[in-house]
Amino acid sequence: MIKPLSQHLADLSVHAKKAEDAAAAAQKETHDKIMSRVDKARADATATTEKVSQQIKSVGDSAAKGWNARKAKIAADMDALKAKVSEKKHELDVRRAESEADRLEWEAGFAIDYAIASVDQARLAVLDAIDGRIQADEARKAS
Repeated sequence: MIKPLSQHLADLSVHAKKAEDAAAAAQKETHDKIMSRVDKARADATATTEKVSQQIKSVGDSAAKGWNARKAKIAADMDALKAKVSEKKHELDVRRAESEADRLEWEAGFAIDYAIASVDQARLAVLDAIDGRIQADEARKAS
């Protein structure tokens, strides 16, 4: 038996709701994933800082005061260089991510617009089918 058109429309509604729910969940998952990455980066930065601090402490009192000052200066310069490299890499990553996000949002918008057009066409087809059934019933009654 053919599924009633109203059931087809109900199925379409269920799928649209699933798409809406998936979009909402993805936004939350993306935030959680970003926060996870931030936490990992923070832990990595802390570990690196502690490692440098341990290296400086290991030399400790056995080295001359001037040597320690030079090591501290080198460590500070290296930290500044690492920060600049990290900042530039982050800027590049952000630009790439923004470009990818823009492209994906455009594609999703196009898919949604296409789905809306399909729903509008389905509505028209349903109304045409109902009208056709009414005309067929009237023609049967008239004969």
